[in-house]
Amino acid sequence: MKINAIITAGGTSSRFGNKNKLLEKVYGKEIINYTIDAFATSNVDEIVVCSHISIMDELKQLFKNYPKVVLTEGGSTRQQSVYNGLKFSKCDYVIIHDGARPMITTDMVNHCIEMVKDMKALTVATKTIDTIKEVEHGKIIRTIDRSKLYNTQTPQAFEYSMIKHAHDTLKDQNFTDDAGMLEALGKTVYILDGSYKNIKITTQFDIETAKIFLK
Repeated sequence: MKINAIITAGGTSSRFGNKNKLLEKVYGKEIINYTIDAFATSNVDEIVVCSHISIMDELKQLFKNYPKVVLTEGGSTRQQSVYNGLKFSKCDYVIIHDGARPMITTDMVNHCIEMVKDMKALTVATKTIDTIKEVEHGKIIRTIDRSKLYNTQTPQAFEYSMIKHAHDTLKDQNFTDDAGMLEALGKTVYILDGSYKNIKITTQFDIETAKIFLK
């Protein structure tokens, strides 16, 4: 049985600033390194990093001594990057994770590996704690019952054949997460409780938050 991880690193970090956020250092270590280290010490067999072409050479240097890591070029969207990773290397199960979520832990990765064998499709998520309003034209339309709401994170884990079929079928559309693709095809996706620390680095402010959690 082969288990792959696909790490998305194909973005341009347009909301972050002049530097690619994945190469921003926290305590002397790149954001992407924190992410990869959690997977490198996990039970995955291969880590496919789908990289933006502009940082490919730097990532090759960073991970030249990581035997599990292989690099391939990402796409113009997150969905295309994941699809490139799925086509690059076949496996039995695959765990898909945002490179910009450095607070992921090896324990969580291994938990996903064990659970996906039974569930076939799952996503890590946290229960919504804020009151959510639906708004149109600056006016509140209704308050949504938050008891059924979750904030989706990554990792998301799948039986390879199932998620590959979803990407083949929906390749001309634009989904922001892989679980949503299976939902669109009427497949069941299960929830694993995640961590509120597992934030995605998007802006400079997120770096300050990451410093607290990574200290």
